[in-house]
Amino acid sequence: MKTIKTAMSISLGVAACFALEAFALPLPSGWSCVGTCGTNTAADGDVSLAPGFSSYQWISTSNAPTGEGQLPSGDTGQETNGSEAFTPQFTVASGDNLNFYFNYITSDGEEYTEYAWAGLFNSSATFDSYLFTARTTPSGNTVPGFGLPGLGSGVSLSPSSTAINPGATNFSPLGLSSGDCYLGPTEGCGSTGWIQMSYSFQSAGTYSLGFGVTNALDEAFNTAFAFAGVSINDVPIIVDPPTNAVPTPTSLLLLGLGLALLGFQRRGQGRLDA
Repeated sequence: MKTIKTAMSISLGVAACFALEAFALPLPSGWSCVGTCGTNTAADGDVSLAPGFSSYQWISTSNAPTGEGQLPSGDTGQETNGSEAFTPQFTVASGDNLNFYFNYITSDGEEYTEYAWAGLFNSSATFDSYLFTARTTPSGNTVPGFGLPGLGSGVSLSPSSTAINPGATNFSPLGLSSGDCYLGPTEGCGSTGWIQMSYSFQSAGTYSLGFGVTNALDEAFNTAFAFAGVSINDVPIIVDPPTNAVPTPTSLLLLGLGLALLGFQRRGQGRLDA
């Protein structure tokens, strides 16, 4: 079973990914990240804002570390690199409602079946249950993800199942894969558009919400997972930031290192079309 990473590994991953994704804002107050994560406050290329919201969060496989983003309860054997994001813990009563929108965006296809997931973790930060999965596929539904855990009990999606909207998708969190499409639009690349998720808690308790996305078989042709309006009974899941907070010298140094890494980033050919 998966347990959420330590604060030290999260803070290092956050600093690096924010610097590399130059136009992204941090995740909401109290959230944590391992890998490449951010917040957008406007439409980004072909990805619009979610209905009724002025911002959304995202995670991406671009510049993401090896071994992250895989399913919390086990892997498929194809995972390479990825990212994860977690909300702060929250306490709910039975019958309380969790709501948000999500959008799965992928530049890959054919046998390179990347995937994303959303799930709940308990008060000890150990995986509890899946809400849903999404997976790159040349045919059929992207959501729920084929061969992956199905919808959690008490979860409803609108629409209930979704094929990919095919074609190259311009979206800056995809990094060098933005606007790219492996082997063309019939092989799985594209985006689902915004899907609404609702979940009614069946047991009272303290939880956190996790999101993950991973590349499959190689690290070329990235995939991203966006989500907006994450709330319990229409109250956003955040921690109020401290007043008069100032950046620490360590965080500024990490940000500078990330910007320096950006200067060395160059495009490479990760896979030749057969």
